Amino acid sequence: MYKTIITKIPALLGAGVSLIMLSSLVNKNHGIVDNLKFTAAADTEQNRYTKTVLSEKLDEPLQMLILKDQKVLFIERKGNIKLYDPATKATTIIATIPVSTKYKDRNGKISEAEDGLLGVVTDPDFDKNHWLYLYYSEAGDEAKNILTRYEFIDDKLILSSKKVLLEVPVQREQCCHTGGKMAFDESNNLYLTTGDNTSSKATPYSPADERAGREPWDAQRTSGNTNDLRGKILRIHPEPDGTYTVPEGNLFPKGTEKTKPEIYVMGIRNPYSLFLDKRSGYLYWGEVGPDASKDEPGRGPKSYDEYNRTKKPGFFGWPYFQADNKPYNKFDFATNTSGPLFDPEHPVNTSPNNTGLTKLPPTQRSFIWYPYDISPEFPLLGTGGRSAMVGPIYYADDYPAGKRFPNYYNGKLFIFEWLRDWIIAVTMDKDGNYQSMEKFLPGMSFSHPMDLKFGPDGDMYILEYGQGWFTQNNDAQLVHITYNGGNRKPTVVARADKPAGALPLKVKLSADGTTDSDNDQLSYKWSIVNKAGKKLATLTGKVASYTFKLKGNYKATLTVTDAQGAVSSKTIAVKAGNEPPVININVAGNQQFYFPDKPFNYSVVMRDREDGVIPGGKIPASKLKVNISYMGVEAEETLGHKAPPTAESFAAGKALMLKNDCKACHDVSRKIIGPSYKDVAAKYKEDDETVERLATKIINGGTGVWGEMHMSAHPQLAKDDAKSIVHYILNINAIPAALQNLAAKGSYTPTSTNGNVVIRASYTDKGVTGVAPAYTEKAYTLLSPVVQACSGTIMGDYPVTKKRANKSAVFVRNSGSIHFDNTDLTGISKIGLDVSTPNNTNGGKIEIRLGGTTGTLLGSVIVNKGVERKLFNVDIPPTAGRQNLYLVFTGTVNAENLMYIDNVLFAGK
Repeated sequence: MYKTIITKIPALLGAGVSLIMLSSLVNKNHGIVDNLKFTAAADTEQNRYTKTVLSEKLDEPLQMLILKDQKVLFIERKGNIKLYDPATKATTIIATIPVSTKYKDRNGKISEAEDGLLGVVTDPDFDKNHWLYLYYSEAGDEAKNILTRYEFIDDKLILSSKKVLLEVPVQREQCCHTGGKMAFDESNNLYLTTGDNTSSKATPYSPADERAGREPWDAQRTSGNTNDLRGKILRIHPEPDGTYTVPEGNLFPKGTEKTKPEIYVMGIRNPYSLFLDKRSGYLYWGEVGPDASKDEPGRGPKSYDEYNRTKKPGFFGWPYFQADNKPYNKFDFATNTSGPLFDPEHPVNTSPNNTGLTKLPPTQRSFIWYPYDISPEFPLLGTGGRSAMVGPIYYADDYPAGKRFPNYYNGKLFIFEWLRDWIIAVTMDKDGNYQSMEKFLPGMSFSHPMDLKFGPDGDMYILEYGQGWFTQNNDAQLVHITYNGGNRKPTVVARADKPAGALPLKVKLSADGTTDSDNDQLSYKWSIVNKAGKKLATLTGKVASYTFKLKGNYKATLTVTDAQGAVSSKTIAVKAGNEPPVININVAGNQQFYFPDKPFNYSVVMRDREDGVIPGGKIPASKLKVNISYMGVEAEETLGHKAPPTAESFAAGKALMLKNDCKACHDVSRKIIGPSYKDVAAKYKEDDETVERLATKIINGGTGVWGEMHMSAHPQLAKDDAKSIVHYILNINAIPAALQNLAAKGSYTPTSTNGNVVIRASYTDKGVTGVAPAYTEKAYTLLSPVVQACSGTIMGDYPVTKKRANKSAVFVRNSGSIHFDNTDLTGISKIGLDVSTPNNTNGGKIEIRLGGTTGTLLGSVIVNKGVERKLFNVDIPPTAGRQNLYLVFTGTVNAENLMYIDNVLFAGK
């Protein structure tokens, strides 16, 4: 499959100008001022980048190599090695390595794990020796991961050439953390990451369980152990005979008692990505962290993912420290008691499972770190689940001019996030110190990026794992991102004012909206063809018209050419001879809002020139499809125009799930890494206690109920929103699969205010001979009567403050106003004002007026100081029709800060 996707982000500021946000921080360690920068750099305009899908529906792709002939070799966790050939645009399996992907606990329970084919790298002299290194979990009874070397000749992996260089003994009782990524330095030394091979199931804090029989839960035996190869970055020198030697300069000199000389870096958890900058000598890796959502006295800090780097051997803290050396407490799992905090300058490993030194090297701090919630140091990284991945540093002069990425990104480190689906470019100074970061192609979507590299021409390749864990995903793909630094093709918009209708059908064709990012002069040509492909007419101009006199299906193709000869086109389908149906939806009473527990009357009329009318005609009423659905406020953008097949009580919960990262681990009906929603609904009975408990677990994270994998925390969710998600999940088996078809005339009673009510009607006519049937759909939306104050037009110096989770409150100051234009007040008897006056405010008066700040007064209320949060209902006189509604705020002469207002509520009679 081969398809191209071009980002649809316009050059907002004109040719050669784009808006880039660089986020940097005030921090005693960084010393950089928080800033927003505007840069006139044409090479960052997103419409210069094209994303092309090279291969799709992959099965857990983990890592890739872009070869000099631009073929892409990549591995999949279950053992396949695949090769994409740009000449044929085909992907083939060139070998399958037998690997272990399962764990078996002491009770005989088998579970899927992270093990498998984990890493691949070519030898520095690959052009001569054709050596390819693979790191994988070898199949068989012996639990070990092995570093191997194969010959790769004529696009074939020579299985008989296998050499085993290194074995890493592991346990396969409890999942997980494997590492497995490799890189070579200038001296042909090989760096290999290994995970801590420790379960995170028992605790979201430091896994240091020293009880007998609990070895898989103690990372002190691996990451904190100087005499174990796990939880490390190893540095070895492969030899031609398939063995290796240990170079000088590792963490422990050769012959040091109770140490492994291969260790370069120790104290790491799950280093799942690796990059070696041969220019600076810095080694970079992304480290996936544990699962605590909050700091816990007596246990330690909340959890962080880390982007780490070093140019010398060292100890990076796990399982005793995280981030910028935030310490854990020594904890006794047998007595459930806490001890002192670990000392980063003098860490010690006293675990009985430790076979190495007791005294460890001083701990090194992370380069960049971030938790589930917003990072004060690095806010651009966002919130949600975490899986830190590191890519390369881009050096423009490593690649030939022409296709390479622009010089703007020269020297920037590309980092990315597997769960949050972003890519960020990090700017550093000449000494490699952090300066700032910015989103890379924020308008382009990625589905769990797993690997990112630059090809031989300086263009970018990305492996996308897809949304589901441990499975083949339709959105798992190899993509190619190219940069166009020269002339860009026009972006074409083609419209027909009447793409279907009765004969004679006169159609006005328009190219309005067509743009050229380089501001070139454009020429326009329209080609009209019939179904057989016969050209009927050629028209010119940005606007043209054509009259179709014979019934049939036609195409009108617009071709736009810029001054430099770049061409783009777009085709419109035209159906002549069949007038589309016309649908009208009418609602009695208020035309803008619905009111909970109060019915409203609706009526739908369909008229079709050829078929007739519904109701009252000869067409069966059932042909007109009418339904009323409830769409959560957050769902409108997420769900587009597709009505969700959910009862109104659960729409908000579904919308919140779609907005967050739930789909990464869960599906409605199938198990991914977590249980299916239907399984959860079958397990739990819906009651207040269960909803409260599960909502808390969504926010804080958890483990142990459904298997080994820890559920990510979501501290950014409000408790009520988490409860909405729980309500949706627990009722998912009872939600109807399809919406009921309603009568063309009737009434409907909403029961909630957390969303919009959508009346939708559609009809497909019978068509005529030679012309396809025409389909018309019409929707009428009644809004929730609960309106966020920040959605109005705010007059005066009123900052919008993020006061409550997922909502904005308006901080109100003296003598200002908020107005809501074109508001239907028909049938409204009260307006509720949801306000609070905490200690930093003085309270004041709110007036409700029509037409302006001095317009007709409908009502008012005094809000005193010290109100925690309260709804003040103001009676208003009957007012018909749409009005410009003003809320005017006043206080005493010296009272500047008055109050916070969250919502405005409209109540019917």
